[in-house]
Amino acid sequence: MSSNRVSAWAGESYGVELHDVRRPPDVKDLHFFSGKISEVRCPKVAILGTDSAVGKRTTAWLIVNALQEMGVPTEMIGTGQTAWMQGAKFGIIMDSLVNDFVAGEIEHAVWTAWQDEQPEVIVIEGQGSLMNPAYPGGYELLAAGRPHVVVLQHAPARRSYDGFPDFPLHPLQRQIAAIEMISDKPVVAVTINHEGIVPDQIATVCKQVSVETGLPTFDVLIQGADELAAVLARRLDLRSSQ
Repeated sequence: MSSNRVSAWAGESYGVELHDVRRPPDVKDLHFFSGKISEVRCPKVAILGTDSAVGKRTTAWLIVNALQEMGVPTEMIGTGQTAWMQGAKFGIIMDSLVNDFVAGEIEHAVWTAWQDEQPEVIVIEGQGSLMNPAYPGGYELLAAGRPHVVVLQHAPARRSYDGFPDFPLHPLQRQIAAIEMISDKPVVAVTINHEGIVPDQIATVCKQVSVETGLPTFDVLIQGADELAAVLARRLDLRSSQ
């Protein structure tokens, strides 16, 4: 008996319905990239990372919430199963897709959010990183989502890529340069994952990263995302309704 049938049988035995969030959609329901991303008229913000499992989704949600609290209608595009389970209205589960459809599904999710809600901003959750050897999901997000600006999530104390101790993390400046070269759009802020940093050094580390990159740097778990949302509002010329 297949694992899917075993799971279904177990669910029925206990009176519950099980959903495999990584089960690929039917091919008839998938989309190729078409270019309709050009119809999306609002600014798009991509939350990319220097590694996988670095906090991109959490930062994306905090930015969405902060912009909405400013009175800026904002939609989130989830790209993984956790965002879907957390209630992201628009998005895809990238890990479930055949590669031919990844770009088209990203485009379709962004386009659908724009068509359905007409937000003033769309925030796109990143997956993996450009240089992670196993999860280079940032390429499709830049190519198909076509963000106007990028916020880069970074763990300064991390020395190697998540799960690959023999692969040193590329320097932050090189990762910023790669993103800007590929997308031809700016990285406008850095957000910090403070793993491995003692609490009384977090502010110092943020200042060091800001000096190194010339970019405003925040730990949104500690500070919240209001200041970062204000940076984005200025860069994107957003007008709060408050």
